[in-house]
Order: sequence, then C-alpha cells, then structure tokens
Amino acid sequence: MINKKTLLAALLGACVALPLPVLAQDSSSDNDPVTLRVAYDADPVSLDIHEQLSGGILQLSHLVFDPLVRWTQDFEFEPRLATSWEQIDDTTLQMKLRKGVEFHSGNAFTAKDVAWTVERLKRSADFKAIFEPIDRVEVVDEHTVKFHTKKPYPLLLNLSTYIFPMDSEFYSGETADGKNKSAIVKNGNSFASRHVSGTGPYRVTERQQGVRVEFERFDNYWDEQSPGNVDRIVLTPISENATRVAALLSGDVDFIAPVPPNDLQRVRAAKDVKLVTMSGTRIIMLQMNQKRVDAFKNPKVRQAFAYAINQEAIADRLMKGFATPAAQLSPKGYAGHNPTLEPRYNLEKAKQLMKEAGYGDGFSITMMAPNNRYVNDAQIAQAVAAMLARINVTVDLKTLPKAQYWTEFDNRAADVMMIGWHADTEDSANFFQYLTECPNPDTGAGQYNAGNYCNPALDEKVAAANLETDREKRAKMLQAVEKALYDDAAFIPLHWQDLAWAADDNVQIEPVLNVMNFPYLGDVVVKPE
Repeated sequence: MINKKTLLAALLGACVALPLPVLAQDSSSDNDPVTLRVAYDADPVSLDIHEQLSGGILQLSHLVFDPLVRWTQDFEFEPRLATSWEQIDDTTLQMKLRKGVEFHSGNAFTAKDVAWTVERLKRSADFKAIFEPIDRVEVVDEHTVKFHTKKPYPLLLNLSTYIFPMDSEFYSGETADGKNKSAIVKNGNSFASRHVSGTGPYRVTERQQGVRVEFERFDNYWDEQSPGNVDRIVLTPISENATRVAALLSGDVDFIAPVPPNDLQRVRAAKDVKLVTMSGTRIIMLQMNQKRVDAFKNPKVRQAFAYAINQEAIADRLMKGFATPAAQLSPKGYAGHNPTLEPRYNLEKAKQLMKEAGYGDGFSITMMAPNNRYVNDAQIAQAVAAMLARINVTVDLKTLPKAQYWTEFDNRAADVMMIGWHADTEDSANFFQYLTECPNPDTGAGQYNAGNYCNPALDEKVAAANLETDREKRAKMLQAVEKALYDDAAFIPLHWQDLAWAADDNVQIEPVLNVMNFPYLGDVVVKPE
C-alpha cells in the first residue's frame, strides 16, 4: 500500500517549479504562518547544489539541505547529519550518521546517500578539486560511513562542512525524455537544476529565476531543537543596492544582504532596523590572462600592475572603509596568512618596471567584471582602469550582471577578469587550489584560475602542505607559498570584503550569521510585533 504522506511529499519535491498559493502574512492570529521576506543581491543560479561553487548556492544549500557538520561562529565543528566522528588511522575517518532523518521526498536518509553524494561531488567541475583527496566512502551500515583518503589529509572535517547529502533515490534513474537525473549540467537545464529533495528545514515551493524563490518549512524536519519559527521564506533578488536598502527601510522586506558601504550610516540610523557587520574573509582580486596577453608572461609587467593599483584608496574611498586592503589571498587568522606582506602601491615603481619590461609606452587590454556580485564591483573595476591608465595601459572595460558574467568568466573572455573567493574549507590551501594552481580540467585544479598562471613548484608545495598534519609546520609552508605568489605577482589582490546584513528589529539575525556568509535561516527567530 502506498503511503499517502510519502506520495504527497514526493510530488511536491518533484514539482518545485510550479507555483503554490501565496501564504499571506498576518499578525492578527498566533496560528498564522510566520513569513520572512529576504532580499539578496542575486538569487541562486540553479537548484543543483553541485553545479556551481558559489556563495549563493551554499546559502541555498543551508536552507534546503543539511551538511554532515557545520561551522559555529567560533570556527568549531557542530554535528548535523553526522553525530560523531573518529580518526581510525592516518587515512580513515569514521562517521556515525543521524537516525530518523527524512528527505523532502519521503525517502529515508542513510549512509548510501553520503557515499552517492561524494561520488557526485567528485564529478562536479567546481567541486572535484577539493574532493580529490577522498579515495572512497565506505558504507559500513545504514548509519555509519568511513572516509578513506588517498594520503593523510588534515582537512577532512573542514571538507565535511560542504557535504550536503543528496537524496540518491530521488536523483537516480532517467527523466521521461531519457535524461540522466544525476547529470550535472553547467549553466544548463537538467533535472537537478529544476527539482530538489533535501533534508533541510525548507522545501522549495516556487522558483522564478531572477524574480523570486519561495520556501516552506518542512513538517518532518529532524531538528526539533532548532529555535527557528519561520514557516515561509520569500527570497527576492534585488541587484540594485539603493533599491534593496529602500525595500528594507520601507518595510517591503524583513532582511537584506549585503548592505552596501554607502548606505551603512543610513541603515544604522534608521528606526526599527538593526545593522550587523563583521570582518570578512572573501578576497576580491584581478587575474591577468597569460594565454591572451604575452606581456603578462613577464613578471615585471605583472609586478607593474600590482604597483600601479592603490588598494588602500579603493578600500577608503569606494568601500567607505568597509574593506581591508590585501596583499595576499589569506586573511588574518588563516594558516597561510603572511604578516610580512603589505600592499605595494608605488606609481613611479610601476612605471619603471614597465620600461624595464619593454612596455614603457604601454598597451591595450580588455577587462571584465560583474556589476551585481560583489560590493561596488563595477566601480572598483572602473577605478582600476583609471589607475592602469597612469602606466599607459588602455583598458576596454565591460561589466555584466552576475548571471551573464559567470559564463564569460568560464570562457576566459577578457584579458583581465575580476573574481571574489571565500575559501570553502576556511583554509589557505583552498585559495591556491582554485585560483593559482596550474589549470587542469581532469583534476579540477585551477578551476577559477582565469589568469592561467602556472608554477608547478608552488603547486607541489601546496600538495605537501595538504599532507602535513603538524599545524605549525603546515602554516609555515602555506605562508611561504603566499610570499612566492606575492613576489611573482601571480594576481592582483584588492581587498577582503567585509560583511553587513540588516533586518527589521523583530528578526533575530545575530545568532544565525557567520563570517562564511551562510546565514543559518532555519534557526532564525522572528518575534511577534
């Protein structure tokens, strides 16, 4: 006999693209649903959480799925779908899994879902580089798995914060038109990009790309200790900063992110609104494509560009002090942060290096940047173009909305491209693996290295650091890599972007915010007005 409850859940999970009746928010009764209206600068590009490694996708993951473990605000590991773990030997970690957890489809969560998910992650163009150390996941029993790594790996728990077990039964098999349900299609139309079944606090009930995404609290959510009382979330992408802030101040939305630097004071002074800020770890940087521009193969030219750009002026004037000028990838607090490295703006030095390299008269380049992904991204790119003009470099700048920009970035469509990066494992090596290692489509190394910078010797040092379990030794190895990248001007670091959120006073956002910028909205509490 078919369980009607399970059947209904499966139908709802399979039909997320279909709009459901809108639930009105009304404070007249304690029984009315609590709705949280959220405005982000962009919505997730897909419902497939393995299609793109980005902040938007990870924010979605924490709404609709649960990780094995997650970070606390103090950078400790908190059990989620994994309840305990034990290092059996140098290459084996055993995890006990939570019992009684149900997917939105009605399927039971078991160890096979973890193993299936990791295998899929290893097929993802964006994720496979950081999951390369995992050799296999052994299913011991229904609620026990063993992670076997190829070599000693010091960051397996860090990595587990990015394992959101997927519903293997829901995503297996073929669609009615014969397509593989588990396929990962970059910027495409796949089953997983349109349908979702997770274990998380919310189900997706409606999605109109670029317009809104609606979430409804999952009745059978396993975490009965969660303080969260929000029944429904409506996510509206508002790319325009001023419009997003105005929506909050007018009461049209309850929670916004990010708050742009130009509006910090305005929001802070507003009545019945709270502003929360914290230092960030996302690096904003520029990459110089050596395959497109021969001059970029010359380290003196790259160094000249680094000396020509005034990071402190950008942070002070454009970011209104709401950014930390950077000279490296690793922020303070990360293992690889090298305290000896400082921004090196020196216009005369930049001009001299261009002359020594044989480019005193300069040359022309193209540059691309998003205009709604990072705080003041288009304005930053314009400022950089003006700074490079002082060393006779003519910049043809094009800025694009986030949705269009990533396709161009994947195609390496300009000579200089902007990217922001938050280390997925909260570790310096993640920066190197994705942004500076020699690009290798087979392993996923250098997946976001649009500069095509390649230094095999440094890649070997990163690989060695990822085998070193002595934390002090490992930190010195990673700091040496930062110094070498700095000396070689492998890229142009701009700043670490600080974080700011704002909400209505009755939305208790402080406990669910973190430096990773993945708000745990499943735990948010909205107090009665």
